[in-house]
Amino acid sequence: MKTARLILLAVLLLMPVSRLEASDEGLRHATDILCLAPDATALAVTLAKHDTQGLKQLGLSAATCLVVNYGLELCIRKDRPDGTGHHAFPSTHTAVAFNGSSYLMRRYGWKWGVPAYVVSSFVAWGRVHTDRHDWWDVLGGAAIGAGSAFIFTRPFVKDVDVSISPTTFGDRAYGMTATIQF
Repeated sequence: MKTARLILLAVLLLMPVSRLEASDEGLRHATDILCLAPDATALAVTLAKHDTQGLKQLGLSAATCLVVNYGLELCIRKDRPDGTGHHAFPSTHTAVAFNGSSYLMRRYGWKWGVPAYVVSSFVAWGRVHTDRHDWWDVLGGAAIGAGSAFIFTRPFVKDVDVSISPTTFGDRAYGMTATIQF
């Protein structure tokens, strides 16, 4: 698990940031790729933990995120700031990125969630910086992505030990004792 976190951190650190500042096209391509990093990390961690419940939750949240996002894009005709189309609201890149980040945070905790949120925030900033979206577009996408994840995702609990045993209380009282250890 530590390896996957290090890979996510390496993606952030090894990005050619100086090149991105020189080229909006490079930044746009970087956001095209990085928007998938939180979801790819979420899938890898979930599979590595053999977390079938988490896999279902990730699938439901991702599907809901995409259906809501594309449904709103079809209903709301908002021009992009750079004039390249009329599907600006909400930002799909941001929705996808924040869906994966929110899943990681809710399911596996802050050690996974914080680095993923850094990537997602970079994607949101990059979409605004390259004039593909304005701040309302990325905020809408982030809300859809995070909301979908928080609706379907529950914290991961492994190694819960439940024991039930018969108990006597004095000479004439009998009962059951239940213990949950986590």
